[in-house]
Amino acid sequence: MLRPKSAMLLAAGLGRRMLPLTQDRPKALVEVAGLPLIDWALERLERFGIDHAVANLHAFAPLLEAHLRRRWRGRLDLSHEPTLLDTGGGIRKCLPMLGHDPFFAINADTIWLDGAVPALERMAESFDPERMDALLLCAPVSAAIGYGGSGDFLMAPDGRLKRRPEREQAPFVFASVQLLHPRLFEGAPDGPFSMNLLFDRAIAAGRFYGIRHEAEWFEVGTAAAVAAAQQVLDALGFRKQAA
Repeated sequence: MLRPKSAMLLAAGLGRRMLPLTQDRPKALVEVAGLPLIDWALERLERFGIDHAVANLHAFAPLLEAHLRRRWRGRLDLSHEPTLLDTGGGIRKCLPMLGHDPFFAINADTIWLDGAVPALERMAESFDPERMDALLLCAPVSAAIGYGGSGDFLMAPDGRLKRRPEREQAPFVFASVQLLHPRLFEGAPDGPFSMNLLFDRAIAAGRFYGIRHEAEWFEVGTAAAVAAAQQVLDALGFRKQAA
């Protein structure tokens, strides 16, 4: 089984849709069920055995840097973005720190619960570097808590993903967790760009795959969604203490 050694935390977002929660902090430090959002990802990375984390920072960077240096017990590299580079540009800038092997990339403002087998373990078991440049965790739209969109992807029986046709519904939404091979970024542009550019290229090459998430996933992109996630997690008995 593939055992990624590094993970990228996408933590540079402005968090405007989360206002007023982000008036005095980055969205990665907004708390849900007693934990800053980024700590939900850090916990799962630690449980998997990741020792090396890379994070990009922009809004309230000193606050987030201080939190990460206090919280993360492994090796930590930080990428400060004076100008936002978007998801693709942010990861591309960090490739020299992430190395030559496949790595996890996780949005720092996502929450998921694990089923019988943790999602990161399932992704590592399913990733085939001979066939795949990207493997995405995909939540069924019908079970995505707080999500009100039309979905992102169609998934074939072998896990291969295709985009949702325009003006149609798709059964799966990208759950903000990825396992990526560095070759996905070959020929990527300099400066800011979205990961969607590379996703579309990998789809065309037949090297873009997904895995169905088997437990709760929460949309937490707005202040209202944060409140909804808090309500569900309270009902489930989740209340944690920040490390």
